[in-house]
Amino acid sequence: MSRPLHRGIAGSRNSSGGPQEFWEDMSGSRRDSSDHQTPNKFPFPLPHSSTNSSPSKYINVENGFTPDSLSPRTRHRYIMLLLRFSLFFIVIAALCGSFWWTLSISASSRGHINQHYRVLQERVLSDLWDIGELSLGSPKSRELDFCSEEFENFVPCYNYNASDSVSDDNVLERQCGPDSKVNCLVIPPVNYKIPLRWPTGKDFIWVANVKITAQQVLSSGSMTKRMMILEEQQISFRSTSLMFDGVEDYAQQIAKMIGLRSEYDLVQAGVRTILDVGCGYGSFGAHLFSKLLLTMCIANYETSGSQVQLTLERGLPAMISSFSKQLPYPSLSFDMLHCLRCGIDWDQKDGIFLIEADRVLRPGGYFVWTSPLTIAPGNNRKKGNPKRWNFINSFTENMCWELLAQQDETIIWKKTSKTSCYAARKPGVGPSVCNKGQDVESPFYRPLQSCIGGTQSKRWIPIEARKAWPSRANLNATELKLYGLHSEEFMEDMGNWRAAVRNYWSLLSPLIFSDHPKRPGDEDPAAPYNMVRNVLDMNSRFGGLNSALLEAGKNVWVMNVVPANGPNSLPAIIDRGFLGVLHDWCEAFPTYPRTYDMVHAAGLLSLQTSQKRRCSLLDIFTEIDRLLRPEGWIIIRDTTSLIESARSLTTRLKWDARIIEVESNTDERLLIGQKPFFKKQAS
Repeated sequence: MSRPLHRGIAGSRNSSGGPQEFWEDMSGSRRDSSDHQTPNKFPFPLPHSSTNSSPSKYINVENGFTPDSLSPRTRHRYIMLLLRFSLFFIVIAALCGSFWWTLSISASSRGHINQHYRVLQERVLSDLWDIGELSLGSPKSRELDFCSEEFENFVPCYNYNASDSVSDDNVLERQCGPDSKVNCLVIPPVNYKIPLRWPTGKDFIWVANVKITAQQVLSSGSMTKRMMILEEQQISFRSTSLMFDGVEDYAQQIAKMIGLRSEYDLVQAGVRTILDVGCGYGSFGAHLFSKLLLTMCIANYETSGSQVQLTLERGLPAMISSFSKQLPYPSLSFDMLHCLRCGIDWDQKDGIFLIEADRVLRPGGYFVWTSPLTIAPGNNRKKGNPKRWNFINSFTENMCWELLAQQDETIIWKKTSKTSCYAARKPGVGPSVCNKGQDVESPFYRPLQSCIGGTQSKRWIPIEARKAWPSRANLNATELKLYGLHSEEFMEDMGNWRAAVRNYWSLLSPLIFSDHPKRPGDEDPAAPYNMVRNVLDMNSRFGGLNSALLEAGKNVWVMNVVPANGPNSLPAIIDRGFLGVLHDWCEAFPTYPRTYDMVHAAGLLSLQTSQKRRCSLLDIFTEIDRLLRPEGWIIIRDTTSLIESARSLTTRLKWDARIIEVESNTDERLLIGQKPFFKKQAS
């Protein structure tokens, strides 16, 4: 990985570039075996016969057979003699080959044997899958069709069977049924435009790119929504409003209530990652980003006017999620949880939502809630508010939260840093502490628990005791032991990713798809540092790509995804100060179409093929296409055989793609692709 990458044979969306397609959709098919490309440093033309040559003078035009002057008996004798000689040579060749193979194995290293065994195993799996597809009588492979207009903002698992998936709180729950997969290519809306580059795109987005109406903008009630200005083609976001104090003043108020001079001091106080529940359109997180604070916006699925969709369009972290199930984050993940009129009734269902908030908060973390319900006693209150407020105030105290400050509509609690607080409570007071069976460190859409989680974790470290950002990203030997990692392994991984990022960035140019030779000494122009903003890493391991991008000065944020069917390294990623979730890639990712500028996957295909597959490679690639913005980039790294198989799918998806050699490891290749911008014509 540490050496330069070499260009391979170019491909386009009109020509296939891999061997016969493997692990495709069960109703899909295989490509013609003649449609085969592999990267070669020195491609030589192979001799072949012309298909347009005239018939030989030895061919009988009438019946198509050559004249035969030999008698049938003589011809039969010659044929039998030829078969005997052929059989003799085959036996000799087999014995020689077996002898040579035995010698080569005895001289080979164990690592070399394992490497070839792995490749052989992958090819066997590929062949078995192809045989299964042939037995189903799959039709000939072809490009996928474009989806109809109703799929422009389609989110699988939420649109599927919606009438039966509404919770008691009228929240559309996530349900991934067999019919929730998208088997077509989602095309952008009419008048869609490529988002403006960061940081300009943070404050200006194109109206046509999101599903929102002027009435929805005007009727919005939260602070961040009131900061929107709707123009003819754009929506602009401002930090101040005549109707409400600006977000700068609001952030300053929170910092002072904690006991700090300004929001700039939050990092030194141990705050790095913030979970913003019902974030409006991300203005709070947009402001804090310049203060080295990373805010993850979560909100319910919305058919239009989506908080998540607009936040992502601004280049800010967001994903669809709700408190109907346990959140897909490890226990003790965030330094602060923020709720500004977020619509969560924290006093409902015996405080179970507050228990989940406590689970994802780190020891010593802050819970910030701004709501009319928190107005201090003595002021005018709506009927019924005192009872609800008294329940929340009592419940948080029984969870060992300390009420730090209360000002206007904002109140801040601080979670305890000591587990001994739970044992010191009176018997039967407050929620119980989870036992080992209940306390799952990284849940994946599990039902909400009514017990306090995270107390038995080795990661129970107060935020004040953790290193401040950016030092937090570099784990020392003691910290690595918490995750079962060794310093040598971690440092080698980091070194590899630093080299990889340098090589990746040099490939993010349409010039890589050009077959025109360059003059000696010519170099591709460097890609702009802000060419991409939203990055999805589908198999993040320890977050090495995220760390290397930040070290290289790239102004990006990364959604680090740890596959649910692989080793759980998500706690290490979270504790480094990055954002991440668990996810099953046989299901749709909980976000809207056209979300990410770049999708990266290293080793994901190997992980999927090593286990029983519930989905096809085409299913995963179609989901990537849904998530990717037009002109977005795809970088997939895996073994040669899997990359060649994946390459054949890029034609069906209409991607521009090619295979790139990795000189330092002959058994690995890169698949570099770009999603074209297909404009939809107005009807």
